[in-house]
Amino acid sequence: MDAADRKGPAARQRKSVNEQMAELQGEIRKIAARQMARERPDHTLQPTALVNEAYLKLCRQENLQGASRATFLAAAAQTMRRILIDHARLAGADKRGGGRERVTLSDAEIAVQGLVVDLIDLEEALARLEKESERVYNVVVCRYLAAMTMPEISEGLGIPLRTVEDDWAFAKAWLRKELDLKG
Repeated sequence: MDAADRKGPAARQRKSVNEQMAELQGEIRKIAARQMARERPDHTLQPTALVNEAYLKLCRQENLQGASRATFLAAAAQTMRRILIDHARLAGADKRGGGRERVTLSDAEIAVQGLVVDLIDLEEALARLEKESERVYNVVVCRYLAAMTMPEISEGLGIPLRTVEDDWAFAKAWLRKELDLKG
């Protein structure tokens, strides 16, 4: 019996997340860098701090035990996005609503290149999308936040590639409409 087994299930869970973080560290750092690149230049969080804060939150998620690569990367990307959302909300509250974060969405992501969308508005739209279709929401998380390829999403979510492509096309159109984007 190793030390993690003697300490109980919580220690085994942390070890599992530790192993996954170590294995996927390079990809998780790239996700953090991409997400931070969408933020304002004077943002107080740095990619390394974002990864560290996400790690602490991921350690508490019991459902990541034995998670697939796609599931773990999507969870890491979502966790980092939520950290940035919380940070934006706190900054907005500090400035009485005047300091809401804005993000640029490129064509490879969700909208037309150069459009700027409020980060909190995007978060609220994604929450509505999740209620409408959890599968489409998961495709968006994997594609937009974790920057996974369509075949990776198909494999990770266990759905046909054509379904992933259709869900992505639907999500882009749905988000354009929800966010009142022209293009």
